[in-house]
Amino acid sequence: MATAIVCSARKVGRLTNAVRRLYSDYPKITTHYTIHPRENDPRWKDVSMERHAEETDILIIGGGPAGMAAAIRARQLAEEKGAEVRVTLLEKAAEAGGHILSGACVDPKALNELIPDWKEKGAPMNTPVTSDKFGYLTKSGRIPLPVFPGLPHYNHGNYVVRLGHLVRWMSEQAEALGAEVWPGTAGAELLYRDDGSLKGVATGDVGIAKDGSPKDMFERGMEFHSKITIFAEGCHGHLTKMVSNKYNLKEKSEPQSYGIGLKELWEVAPEKHNPGLVEHTIGWPMDKNTYGGSFIYHLKVDEGEAPLVAVGYVVGLDYANPYISPFREFQRFKTHPYVKPMFEGGTRIAYGARALVEGGWQCLPVPVFPGGCLAGDTAGYLNVPRIKGTHNAMKSGMLAAEAAVELIVSGEASHDKGVVPNIYEDKLKESYVYKELKQVRNCRPSFHSPLGVFGGVAYSGFSTLVRGKEPWTFSHGGADHSKLKPAKDFKPIDYPKPDGVLTFDLLSSVALTGTNHESDQPPHLTLKDDSIPVKRNLAQFDGPEARFCPAGVYEFVPMESGDGQRLQINAQNCIHCKTCDIKDPSQNINWVVPESGGGPAYNGM
Repeated sequence: MATAIVCSARKVGRLTNAVRRLYSDYPKITTHYTIHPRENDPRWKDVSMERHAEETDILIIGGGPAGMAAAIRARQLAEEKGAEVRVTLLEKAAEAGGHILSGACVDPKALNELIPDWKEKGAPMNTPVTSDKFGYLTKSGRIPLPVFPGLPHYNHGNYVVRLGHLVRWMSEQAEALGAEVWPGTAGAELLYRDDGSLKGVATGDVGIAKDGSPKDMFERGMEFHSKITIFAEGCHGHLTKMVSNKYNLKEKSEPQSYGIGLKELWEVAPEKHNPGLVEHTIGWPMDKNTYGGSFIYHLKVDEGEAPLVAVGYVVGLDYANPYISPFREFQRFKTHPYVKPMFEGGTRIAYGARALVEGGWQCLPVPVFPGGCLAGDTAGYLNVPRIKGTHNAMKSGMLAAEAAVELIVSGEASHDKGVVPNIYEDKLKESYVYKELKQVRNCRPSFHSPLGVFGGVAYSGFSTLVRGKEPWTFSHGGADHSKLKPAKDFKPIDYPKPDGVLTFDLLSSVALTGTNHESDQPPHLTLKDDSIPVKRNLAQFDGPEARFCPAGVYEFVPMESGDGQRLQINAQNCIHCKTCDIKDPSQNINWVVPESGGGPAYNGM
């Protein structure tokens, strides 16, 4: 008996040592100071950590439609009131519009209000919608669905735009009014007053080596102190995550639900070009229980330019199958017999991807806190049934600016104390932004029924008919990352190989984004625990990060010892879509800003 016990103990001991060896041998992946504090690192002992500070009245984080609208409106009001109001906008992209990606079919009502003479001022909104199409795709056919006034996806009166170009134009308008736009300047850290209110933000440091040590050229970021800070970072903003946690802004709302949108720009044959045509599809290649759909927008171009079509695919990030690759589903979509002829003879000229908010009314955070507020997609103001958010983003930015200027001019907001801009929340609740989102609140979660897409389409029609006045509100049923199921419940998906003409591989696609990061810096895709990707994600879900990332950032490669696999993070590929931070089933990935100016270089995406 004693001998048996000793033998068993030895076996257990060998197994324990093997497991310990297996997990302790993982190379260190994360070197970022947000995970490994510098105060504990002797390499930083004699490095000066002083920062220069700038004071401004209104600080805006993010230069998308919401942020630019806020800057423009704030300066308009300052001029009207004859008040000195300094407006500073920080944008992480190297130039305005460089990180913007959207369909985009824009409702102009917010722009009409903000800049009534936008046509005379040359806004790049040159393609009014001329016709709408909506269809359900089977594997080999298309079933047309009705589009008429009153339906959310009726687009007459809207404009097909290259949103990055519109944002760049808005930046010019903001600067002409006296706003300061700081491109290539990413907010990295929140600053607080002694009373706990938000004081402002600090930008990221530069000159940190990949191993986390200071380079000779190390330089601290700047501090921006403000009376009111408006966060307009777009979907899943990293500073918005921090401020939401600090002030419990999501305490009474459901977890946000998201999608990932992938997009390409194509030069097509002239006979296949129909400027102003807006087309959407649902159905194939998604199964009935996976939310997804496409957009195909024909853009008007100047004489002599190649005809342009924007094509894209959105996959809801609440999908269950860990083998789904949104990128490869998009490529497969283009092979459909109805879609393929549109692009035959054409040339793909651009690619990109970005997460988008889909939660709607149920997921709205409290938009105000001591010292600031949230605006645009960072707060979740996208209208999913309409497939539009630009107008709501702009309107919320305008209302945030109105509240900020009112509090500053009255003297209530100052550098010495933080004030909660409650008047902004009041204005939002009285605006069409909240009314729109409440009216369509049940459309997106209705797709969660056992009937899937068929139940969702039927219910959305009913909800539209009653204008959202049903006396109930559906739930999304939890966070997107919690919906992913183990790999053992599914079979790997056999995606067709790219042909390099209509469908493409991931790396050649990423090359079209123009993304670029300083290679010798700590990866900005940080892991709370470097062992989790293999111990849990690979073991249970077969490494879904290698598939849900649309840029090839995450890759499982063999261990140098030949014993198992390890996660490799190709941070230089990152296109700032935020999908990894959202869909990681272990919530182990935390996206932080890289050195300022890094990321994609989109041209009118």
